[in-house]
Amino acid sequence: MRTAYISHPTCLRHEVGSHHPENPSRLHAVEDRLIAAGLMDLLRHHEAPLVTREQLLRVHVESYVDRVESEAPGEGLVMLDPDTAMGPHTLEAARRAAGAAVLAVDLVMAGKVENAFCGVRPPGHHAEADRAMGFCIFNNVAVGAAHALAHYGLERVAIVDFDVHHGNGTENIFRREPRVRFISLFQHPWYPYVDLDQCPANTLAVPLKASSGGSGFREAVDKLALPALDAFAPEMLFISAGFDGHREEDMGQLGLVEEDYAWLTRQLMTIAARHAGNRIVSVLEGGYEPSPLGRSVTEHIRVLLG
Repeated sequence: MRTAYISHPTCLRHEVGSHHPENPSRLHAVEDRLIAAGLMDLLRHHEAPLVTREQLLRVHVESYVDRVESEAPGEGLVMLDPDTAMGPHTLEAARRAAGAAVLAVDLVMAGKVENAFCGVRPPGHHAEADRAMGFCIFNNVAVGAAHALAHYGLERVAIVDFDVHHGNGTENIFRREPRVRFISLFQHPWYPYVDLDQCPANTLAVPLKASSGGSGFREAVDKLALPALDAFAPEMLFISAGFDGHREEDMGQLGLVEEDYAWLTRQLMTIAARHAGNRIVSVLEGGYEPSPLGRSVTEHIRVLLG
């Protein structure tokens, strides 16, 4: 089994209101579709552990971690920002989501699998070092990448974010870290309304216009993202896998389809084979319409499985 699937039941218990787009139906849709496609039994399943405080503090400031822990409610909801709520099970879910990325790194680095997909929520790529944002509490992919650097001594890791929204949190956390190359493909101008002139040197921001569609998306990957990855030659490749650029999504207007995500996954696997010994860790970010999310993740994982 070349691909691990890492999740935890508590990720389904993270409830922030019945009408909130970031709800448990997202993971149900993913897992139902994987079962229907006959892929679930081909994956190596692991339950996500709780992230440690040491692992969190590699990417988040202590005062922020303290705030999240102290404000976690026993009942009802607490708002960390206008979009980001915590319910009674949210803190554990967030700890499990970040812990999934750490376990994924451990499994891949140990050679137990070639790659891993973290089917977790809440998502993470908007969470900055000192604040929650955009449904995100802890920056899961950043926790995983920092673990790869600190625990395994890697010198070059790349993070590719193809969510329809720019991964501002990941950029913020690693803006002064030359061992990380961050590449973000996103609709622009769009939330979080990034200032392209303020991107740090280790970030390649690839803004895409609404209705770019698969052709515009693939052209940007071919001309910009893939050459940058080849030049950096990462020893491990992380993916912030957001599927809200799908044409059936309300969160964006890129107009992508499942095959666009599968195509990009194949390109990233080629990069990983060339430079990183096939090592890939993919972490779920956005994607809020259950049906296209389930279909898109399934095609992403189908490619990871080879």
